[in-house]
Amino acid sequence: MRTYHQLTDPDRSGLAGQITAQRRRVAERLAGVGRMVAVMSGKGGVGKSYVTAHLARALAQGGRATGVLDADLNGPTIPRLLGTVERPTADTAGVKPAVGLDGVKCISMALLLEDGAPLAFRGPTAESFVWRGAMEAAALREFMGDVVWGSLDTLLVDLPPGIQRYTELCDILGSAPPVLTVTIPTPESRDAVRRAMRAAVERGSQLLGIVENMVGGQFEGTAADELAAEFATPVLARIPWHPAPDTWATLGARL
Repeated sequence: MRTYHQLTDPDRSGLAGQITAQRRRVAERLAGVGRMVAVMSGKGGVGKSYVTAHLARALAQGGRATGVLDADLNGPTIPRLLGTVERPTADTAGVKPAVGLDGVKCISMALLLEDGAPLAFRGPTAESFVWRGAMEAAALREFMGDVVWGSLDTLLVDLPPGIQRYTELCDILGSAPPVLTVTIPTPESRDAVRRAMRAAVERGSQLLGIVENMVGGQFEGTAADELAAEFATPVLARIPWHPAPDTWATLGARL
């Protein structure tokens, strides 16, 4: 590993130039994407990937070319939710995403790993806690810079719990993308999601709205309404335990 001095010495690292080149490459890959939306919650177990996948399908069914970037590198589920069985292919132009139900394009670590295999990077095991985060950020950069999405109306980025991957996404893009927030009704979810939304606001993201998932079941509370009032953003949909097809169509029309 380079020392701090080596990384900050402009004559040795060329760090600023590398960042500029990286952002230029990502911008070129995303030139055909009309809008990118980061789907976040700040909390696990709220069905964020489930919402992302079904929203993507609803957008595609409505005639909008849609893709999903599965940024949950350690717990990727988007391909299964989209019914994607093929793997991405690569040529000299870059990596072509796989295609799932309703023609939704997707890229995910799940499509690159053997079934059941954990995400593992090469390196010294004893010090993995030092460099694993950096390697995961690098994997996200490769997804952003290598995948050839072509022309898309909407690219949804399915973020893992917490805000680390959101922060990395902002750094890679050079700006903060609009955010769609998913919660369940409980006060515990409200508290975790509030922190994520606050981080998004402070970073400069536009809050598009809130989706309250798993409504009408065992989870009780008013998380969506409280968050909507606090952040002055609308509740776009309340997804019941057994949503009907028009539930997703309604959400797609409001996004």
